[in-house]
Amino acid sequence: MKTSMGSKNKKRVILPSRPDPPSVEQILEDINRAFPNDPVFSILQDGIQDVKAGSTDSEVESRYLQSRRYLELNEKLQEARGQLARQREELRAAGEELQHSVAEVKGRAL
Repeated sequence: MKTSMGSKNKKRVILPSRPDPPSVEQILEDINRAFPNDPVFSILQDGIQDVKAGSTDSEVESRYLQSRRYLELNEKLQEARGQLARQREELRAAGEELQHSVAEVKGRAL
């Protein structure tokens, strides 16, 4: 009778414990060390300026839809990239096959 080696030889992986969340002082230190051009803070600053300027819900919705459209287009771009890679490989294989066929025909002609 054979025993299953897979289940008996598996070692249990012990994960490190979850780190403690940062303290308020650590968070403030990180914020103070951030560069002024940090994307997170520029987005937050834009949001604060929008609120001060009386940004409407329609503007927020417009930005949301624009972001969603960007993500959809990015996904389509990645799909197209994969499709182009497959097509390139098919063309390469077809080219090799054609070269082989041409060599065969030339060999018969001699």
